[in-house]
Amino acid sequence: MNENPWTILGERAVYDNRWISLTEYDVLNPGGGKGIYGKVHFKGLALGVLPLDEDGYTWLVGQYRFTLSEYSWEIPEGGGDPGEEPLASAQRELREETGLVASEWTHLLDMHLSNSVTDEKAIVFLARGLEQREAMPEETEQLVVKRVHFEEAWRMVERGEITDSISVGAIQRVKLLLLEGKLAI
Repeated sequence: MNENPWTILGERAVYDNRWISLTEYDVLNPGGGKGIYGKVHFKGLALGVLPLDEDGYTWLVGQYRFTLSEYSWEIPEGGGDPGEEPLASAQRELREETGLVASEWTHLLDMHLSNSVTDEKAIVFLARGLEQREAMPEETEQLVVKRVHFEEAWRMVERGEITDSISVGAIQRVKLLLLEGKLAI
């Protein structure tokens, strides 16, 4: 089950920038047929943070997503630079987007976001012991930040109002931990 059934016959770099590269491979697929396979390589990690306060509230970040051509509500998230510790990147993203700093950090889950065409990996954290400071969004971010009860965030997932995969995964994971009694508000 762990052996690679694909044979790579050749490869060529199609595109490369600071954040991603695209490689096209000439392959023999698992059935023996010739074909091509494109892979988008992400040079950094995707990071998500679900902040949760002692009253059961979390913070969502709203922004227009260029790739989707639509508005999206999400947990605070962003990219981690290669060489930077994931937790340090997550702490930076939380502060930049919401102004929050947290004294307690818990690893929630790891995710592969679209493993049919990319190798992008996400690491998601739960942040507790929150203190409000000033947000410092990047110039490319036009954000709306709102504090909502966690149960409302979960209902937004259930209604299809939150569709971002990192956010859905984090919210569903925390909901499961709460139901199992492994996490308390």
